Amino acid sequence: MSQSNLQSMFSSYVDKDSVFKNKDALTTNWRPDNILHRDEQIDELASILAPSLKGNDPSNVFLYGSVGTGKTLIVKHVTEQLKTVADDKDIDVDIIYINCKMKKVADTEYRLLAKLARQLGEEVPSTGLPTDEIYNRFFEALQDQKGVVVIALDEIDALVKKVGDEFLYNLTRINDDLEETKVSILGISNDLNFTDYMDSRVKSSLSEEEIIFPPYNAIELRKILKDRTDKAFVEDALADGVISKCSALAAQEHGDARRALDLLRVAGELSERSESETVEKEHVDRAQSKIERDRVVETVRS
Repeated sequence: MSQSNLQSMFSSYVDKDSVFKNKDALTTNWRPDNILHRDEQIDELASILAPSLKGNDPSNVFLYGSVGTGKTLIVKHVTEQLKTVADDKDIDVDIIYINCKMKKVADTEYRLLAKLARQLGEEVPSTGLPTDEIYNRFFEALQDQKGVVVIALDEIDALVKKVGDEFLYNLTRINDDLEETKVSILGISNDLNFTDYMDSRVKSSLSEEEIIFPPYNAIELRKILKDRTDKAFVEDALADGVISKCSALAAQEHGDARRALDLLRVAGELSERSESETVEKEHVDRAQSKIERDRVVETVRS
């Protein structure tokens, strides 16, 4: 394509009205004002963590469900509200959130302990210290913290597969040695059978409480998508049946809301590339093919 044609294409793209109003509303990082169809799980987690506001250590809790069922969203929502109330009432409650699947964060016991210690304000190197020393640094940082520390370990199954579950056992028993600090562990997993492979000691320590996140059905997904599309797309950008199609396809994928959002976002992007004024069901079909193709490529690359 010549330089003038390329500039013309970019200029026409800038001048063309977009179907999107706020594309971020279709990403998993978006924090909706209204979390739909998870009241039971929100109330249950909130009731488990509430004792921390009176200085008592909450039970350890294990949350599990398939991908895209709202686990991470609910944990972040509930812990943020807990932290807001604690700060407002001058109560010592701290929240640490770590995604155990992130590279160079939780791929070794050392790196995870270093990350935990740093989030508690302890300066530690990323490598170089003996494991016993990094554990002592983490323990001292907890001692200095006082109050309640809630540690949320997302995708905890990835951590255990890499470093084993002995570390997890030590973490769940750490309250026995702490004097003025109390620790609560929130384990989040997409693997519904994950606890079956854990040592019985770890399982009994970690799974004091369990919260299950069932898959969304097509009706629930449709309501969730409707709420997001009102924020993500300009008015009348979606043709009839687009939301229902995305919901039905995602319901077949084990009720994965993330999948439904991806379908809508990619369908919108494809409609813009084809210079269509609206997102049509054919764009959803093409979006599904593209996502499947990208998934295969990523799997092969891994």
